[in-house]
Amino acid sequence: MSAGSLRLLGAGDIRDIAGRLGVRPTKRLGQNFVVEPGTVRQVAALARIRPGDTVLEVGPGLGSLTLALLEVTGEAGRLVAVEVDPVLAGELPKTIAERAPAAADRAVVITADALGLREQDIGAPAPSVLAANLPYNIAVPVTLNLLAALPSLRRGVVMVQSEVADRMCAGPGSRVYGVPSAKLAWYAAAKSAGTVPRSVFWPVPNVDSKLVVFTRGDPPPTAASREQVFAVVDAAFSQRRKTLRAALAGWAGSAAAAERVLRAAGVDPGARGETLTVADFARIAAARLPARD
Repeated sequence: MSAGSLRLLGAGDIRDIAGRLGVRPTKRLGQNFVVEPGTVRQVAALARIRPGDTVLEVGPGLGSLTLALLEVTGEAGRLVAVEVDPVLAGELPKTIAERAPAAADRAVVITADALGLREQDIGAPAPSVLAANLPYNIAVPVTLNLLAALPSLRRGVVMVQSEVADRMCAGPGSRVYGVPSAKLAWYAAAKSAGTVPRSVFWPVPNVDSKLVVFTRGDPPPTAASREQVFAVVDAAFSQRRKTLRAALAGWAGSAAAAERVLRAAGVDPGARGETLTVADFARIAAARLPARD
């Protein structure tokens, strides 16, 4: 699509639409709208959208990022925008029709909560790319739910609170490595893709933001299910300062039982969860499974 046929939203446009709708951004829904075109173009570029991709956008709000994504989505592509606020969801198709008329037939808006989104809610073709400015309080649960519910997602970029981004991208041994880091690593490799200044948002948040890009990979080979592995992760970090022998006592039934499982998995019972990879957690979960004949 040529640049001249699509008009991105600026700060004045955002405020005009919000004022006409009577929308006042709320902290409850984590509504901080991006008002700077260069930022949404940066996010769209990081999504690495290819011809024929179906792009899933979560929390499109007033449509800033939506338009930037449509700008780089080819004629064979499709955009599915999922918005929980029915007022915003109802207005978005009008904004697309006005500012990106050539792409209007390639965009679908769904009123839904991304925390409960499933493949059947989106339809075919299934989304291959995620791009989102995620509310800070639910950024990790939304990302993990989408990766679990939508195996078609191969890559993506999310804008999240700076501290959340650091936890999502952290590796074993890092001070901020924890449950989000290990669980995200089950699905994908994630890395930071730069900071986002507070000034590009309206209203201006009191926290910094960062961009996280991810590429899906295969989970570690294991006989344990994802749920079983994640139960170990949760237990290991529930008492972060304790050794795995102590932290996993409740999960295994006792500290002695936890030690037996850990030794069977080749993991030091005196280690702490923050030193383990997701593959280590998978070995621990598998070591507790009943022996097969």
